[in-house]
Amino acid sequence: MTEKEITVSVYAQTDLGRTRDHNEDAFLVADLSTGREVVITEPVSETIGHRGFLFLVADGMGGAAAGELASSMAADLIFAHLTQALADEEEVTQERFIFRLQEAVELANLQIHSYAKEHQEVRGMGTTATVAGVLQGRLYLAQVGDSRGYLVREGTAVQLTKDQSLTQRLVDAGELTEEEAERSERRNIILQALGPDAHIRVELTYQDLKPGDTLVLCSDGLSGLVKRDEIAAAVSNPSESIQQTTQDLIDRANQRGGPDNVTVVLARFGGSSPTAIPTDAPPEADEVAYKVLDPDLDHRDKLQGHEEEEFVLPTRRSGSPMMVAGLIGLVLVALVVIFLLITL
Repeated sequence: MTEKEITVSVYAQTDLGRTRDHNEDAFLVADLSTGREVVITEPVSETIGHRGFLFLVADGMGGAAAGELASSMAADLIFAHLTQALADEEEVTQERFIFRLQEAVELANLQIHSYAKEHQEVRGMGTTATVAGVLQGRLYLAQVGDSRGYLVREGTAVQLTKDQSLTQRLVDAGELTEEEAERSERRNIILQALGPDAHIRVELTYQDLKPGDTLVLCSDGLSGLVKRDEIAAAVSNPSESIQQTTQDLIDRANQRGGPDNVTVVLARFGGSSPTAIPTDAPPEADEVAYKVLDPDLDHRDKLQGHEEEEFVLPTRRSGSPMMVAGLIGLVLVALVVIFLLITL
């Protein structure tokens, strides 16, 4: 595929929500060709250069200031590593771009994990990371946790990432339907995050882009309350700017209780080419879908025993009060039953 001019109009916003006293979410938008973070105070239009473009949403956890620190560290570390690594490349091919994207997420995990081990006050902190990079008309996503990436095309939204959560695991196993998973009290339990463990598995997905496509990255403060079809309808509303659409999505989450921080990044793509997809590509190349990429990366030996292991992270702070209360209640009931059995 020849390199084509791809443009992007982007806006991003994060909101405290209705019940939180501080914001543990973070987002980042950056031009990797110039090594410049794009400051978002209003919609910004850019041309994507030869080293690509970066979008990121991170949702921290750990309580107090730990979650906020973890998410901001993830954004800063991933951006810094990508900027430096791509600058050192003589030619940024799609293969090298994917390599560096995954490497940046894995190294950020190790650095957050190491920092938490050395600082008792933030031990156990972690963050999700949904990292999207665009190069030469193709979108790549690196996923850890349960923040999400959607692509909206012609009025339909497709989730390009898969939640690394307990309920998603149960859905995949056929033990829960998607509707049951949305209502489950266990929906806030995630299986992976940056920071709590030195071992992570970064899942990579991809999607070829067309002019008019809109990327939506969001924390679960949005996706847990606003359904995919509602996101598609809002993004496809021709009477709203991307700034108005972003605010509308956040407002919907807050109108439904706003129990968590809400972060949204909207990126609408354009360009002079009618399509970024090669003319000789198979028909399925034009399909918007969850497409897993499994490149043969050889850098794992440099990342301190980076075996592919999984762990169950303690419940996200957004769900912890309910679950902790439930566990305390069960313990109290059990103690009462034991007391009655002893006294009777």
